[in-house]
Amino acid sequence: MDGLSETASRTGYRPTVGLVLTGGGARSAYQVGVLLALAEMLPRARNPFQVIVGTSAGAVAASVLAAEAHQWRRAVAGLEKVWANFRSEQVFHVDARHMLRAGAHWVLALISGGLVLSPPRSMLDNSPLRELLGVQVDCAGIRRSIARGHLHAFALCATSYTTGQSVAFYDAVDSVADWSREQRLGSRTEMTLDHLMASTAIPLLFPPMQLEGDYFGDGAMRQLHPLSPAIHLGADRLLIIGVRARRAAGVTVNRLQTSMPTPGEIFGYMLDTLFTDTIYGDLEQLQRINSLVENAPQVTRGEHNVQTLMLAPSIDPREIAARHAHEMPPGLRALLRVIGGRTSSGMQLASYLMFEAGYTRALIQLGYRDAMEARGALLAFMSGEKLPAVMTAAGVAQAT
Repeated sequence: MDGLSETASRTGYRPTVGLVLTGGGARSAYQVGVLLALAEMLPRARNPFQVIVGTSAGAVAASVLAAEAHQWRRAVAGLEKVWANFRSEQVFHVDARHMLRAGAHWVLALISGGLVLSPPRSMLDNSPLRELLGVQVDCAGIRRSIARGHLHAFALCATSYTTGQSVAFYDAVDSVADWSREQRLGSRTEMTLDHLMASTAIPLLFPPMQLEGDYFGDGAMRQLHPLSPAIHLGADRLLIIGVRARRAAGVTVNRLQTSMPTPGEIFGYMLDTLFTDTIYGDLEQLQRINSLVENAPQVTRGEHNVQTLMLAPSIDPREIAARHAHEMPPGLRALLRVIGGRTSSGMQLASYLMFEAGYTRALIQLGYRDAMEARGALLAFMSGEKLPAVMTAAGVAQAT
């Protein structure tokens, strides 16, 4: 019997642990490494995540785990196989023909004022990603996992371009009801590949997806409370796997910015803000609510304590991206060179777009190593035990 089940049988308490996978493009390979370590730590445990929520690239791994919840370790192994052998052409067209055609389209649309050609739907054509996900993700399996009791609830998040609301499309046991809050709501639905593509539609880079007459884009855009869907779905403990080193929020890796940031650096900074900043803000707010629940329960009726544990890279992914920049296909290298996304001080944008095996393998290894360093905290958290008072593993944040 592993540590998780031993604690559950001894105390009679089994927490409802939710997994929250943030967006992050190619950086999401780090999340796969953390999951690999967890599968090794819990070799005989059933699916430890009764609630799974994903956004953008995190929605891809979340969908695979939810669809194969009855064999979650095999699902993790499948994710590792795909991410460890990635190529950019599996996500978007990067060959010279497609890149030149896209560039010519933008130029003609600009010169003609949109009269000869309307503006392109996006900078990049991500139809290869749809083909890949059509093979790797069994959307119907999510409903089977819930119906057979292997999963309590699953959600992926997207943003409505019409209403500006953050929408958590979810499937769950019958007791879960839709919710509506300021600029965010939960909508029960039957998951399809279109929902997944909508969640991963990074603005400008990838085209929006039409769902029920509305157009949706990346779920991180208006997601002011990224932990909210998992809590609404019934989780009382949240394991969050992020993709940004905790002290790496600036445009450059250097302390001083000696020149004006390039458009590529600024775009990378925008993606970093999009995928990460709200997570840390929501963690702080949840910590304050937990403190009120504990110290002033009379003013927090209806609220309950939700413990969280967050793992994030102990090494800045930009540093890893710089070591693997030569692996990028020529078309992508040319695009980043033109917009200044490959400067020695940046690599921010490249770190999100570099779907190349050397880079993704390095992130998988980093995620595995970071999780193993936090083994004690992870096992305690998953089993419902009180977390260690001091946690020294890099990239670990706790809110009680």
